[in-house]
Amino acid sequence: MSNLKKINIDGIELEVDGAMTIIQAAEAAGIEIPRFCYHERLSIAGNCRMCLVEVVGGPPKPAASCAMQVRDLRPGPEGQAPVVKTRSPMVKKAREGVMEFLLINHPLDCPICDQGGECDLQDQAMAYGVDFSRYREPKRASEDLNLGPLVKTAMTRCISCTRCVRFTTEVAGITQMGQTGRGEDSEITSYLNMTLDSNLQGNIIDLCPVGALTSKPYAFTARPWELTKTESIDVMDALGSNTRIDTKGREVMRILPRNNDGVNEEWISDKTRFIWDGLRRQRLDVPYVRENGRLRKATWPEALEKAAGALKGAKVAGLIGDLVPVEAAYSLKLLVEGLGGKVESRTDGARLPVGNRSAYVGTAKIEDIDSARRILLIGSDPRVEAPVLNARIRKAWLNGASIAMIGQPVDLTYEYHHLGTDRAALVALLGDPEISQGTELPGLVIVGQGAVNEADGEAVLSHAMKVAELGNCKLLVLHTAAARVGALDVGAVTEGGLAAATEGAEVIFNLGADEIEIAREGGPFVIYQGSHGDRGANRADIILPGAAWTEENGLFVNTEGRPQLAFRAGFAPGEAKENWAILRALSAELGAKLPWDSLAGLRAHLVAAHPHLGRIGEVAENEWQPLDLRLPASASFRNAIGDFYLTNPIARASSVMAELSAMQKARAAQPLAAE
Repeated sequence: MSNLKKINIDGIELEVDGAMTIIQAAEAAGIEIPRFCYHERLSIAGNCRMCLVEVVGGPPKPAASCAMQVRDLRPGPEGQAPVVKTRSPMVKKAREGVMEFLLINHPLDCPICDQGGECDLQDQAMAYGVDFSRYREPKRASEDLNLGPLVKTAMTRCISCTRCVRFTTEVAGITQMGQTGRGEDSEITSYLNMTLDSNLQGNIIDLCPVGALTSKPYAFTARPWELTKTESIDVMDALGSNTRIDTKGREVMRILPRNNDGVNEEWISDKTRFIWDGLRRQRLDVPYVRENGRLRKATWPEALEKAAGALKGAKVAGLIGDLVPVEAAYSLKLLVEGLGGKVESRTDGARLPVGNRSAYVGTAKIEDIDSARRILLIGSDPRVEAPVLNARIRKAWLNGASIAMIGQPVDLTYEYHHLGTDRAALVALLGDPEISQGTELPGLVIVGQGAVNEADGEAVLSHAMKVAELGNCKLLVLHTAAARVGALDVGAVTEGGLAAATEGAEVIFNLGADEIEIAREGGPFVIYQGSHGDRGANRADIILPGAAWTEENGLFVNTEGRPQLAFRAGFAPGEAKENWAILRALSAELGAKLPWDSLAGLRAHLVAAHPHLGRIGEVAENEWQPLDLRLPASASFRNAIGDFYLTNPIARASSVMAELSAMQKARAAQPLAAE
């Protein structure tokens, strides 16, 4: 029996799934219905009443279109499609009445409100509001909440749409916000005045349809119409969340999410959203050369000449950091290999096999999580490694998926079966007769970097692939570095890993690798190219200042193998240059010029060598190549990330991230009362 039902909305007749609500059917017909509480990714609350419509032949009063399903509508007397009107006099009067009630207690804060210019209440008041008020009593006021250093509150502006409560409860998986009281006394509050303990909390700023919840770091710094908006990609983790970077002049003012159902839906993590103040601090803006143990400023010609002099005739190793676009990784690979050297991008020691994309990326897409009925996590804490992906796993769990985990027990915001902490639990899984039960149900094995970044990483990966094979599951390797998959795709790796690449190296060209320590006493000569004065610059003998990801056009490949473009939102400070351009200039100084003079020429060369990188936004299918089964060591798994907020040089330069990190440590150290 078909679930499709016919409906007539404002004279447009269409056939939709009977489970759809009227507001969804109207969107399918291209008709916009105003709303405050309804959000397509949250449960239905039906409490703002702004989406009222007239159902012809139905009750003699307007109906809430967000809460009424199409299948509940009565057909016409001769079986005609039920008729819904969204612009009738009844609807107009009802919405104007709702708007009048909403504005009774709403303060006249628009000139000083950060939401001004992009406020749903402002927009809908233009259509349904009146230019006077019949209300003469004093307006109600509410006390502001302290939700922490990220979300600024002005609760007098709140219209009780409960979007923030539903998001924190359903998506973020925390229970610290709720609504108390009834009628005039109702208000949104936090449990025991707690600050929010979630790395997704910034999304409630986007969800709030009024100015009750705004961004605390961004407060009073810019108006929306002053900002230049640039579409980009997040590099704080390997998920590749789609973002929009808003700049004012040369400075990044805020970072917001863009909708991409296949990657991040419309959420981003707090690190992604609030990292922008780290782009302003500790920046490298001129070249430096070390003389007599001290770094001094230099000109570009001098720095390039000294770098070329050091590289000529030396045994060279190239290291690729976590935030490097594919173009720069490819340029460095050709440059260093042209000098007879070796390049390595797996700087955390991950034993990801060279040339086997089904092993270092997997065979699953991120959106496969939605339909998975069985999910196994191995050596991963996705709440820290990829918070938005963790929210997606939580959604699958809410829809009935069973989650199992091998690794350190952590709070993932959902229930899971903990199978053990060590490699023995993974090996035992192969002998478990239950592993093949339910193989007709779609399943997913997610392998974290904590499982593969030790000496037996390839053996662990071989077992994970075997488990996926026996259980008829897809495999997803969850990376922590945005640059890793792209660098592996272009072959910026050395058999034997980091130790083999750097063994006996006289010169190390460090391209933004700030998470490793290079020996000082008797160590190699180090040329560092990067954007921030972090560990890498501290150890360097020559510093070449490069652009951050917001300051150059770059290609990044996310954890599922999807190539995506980050566009330049602003310019690098001082004399800092784009990363690929520095390497091209250095190659000319070496007399081994790279065969391109522009970014377009570089990309043409890159796509000719690796065609899948030209298919932007597409996930290539990887041929399944299982690894030979080898027995791993008998140690426990360790998670790859210790401090979520301080994983890269941009984060370590951010005062907001430092504050969040300190709060997290203080929260973890707090003693709990006995039950």
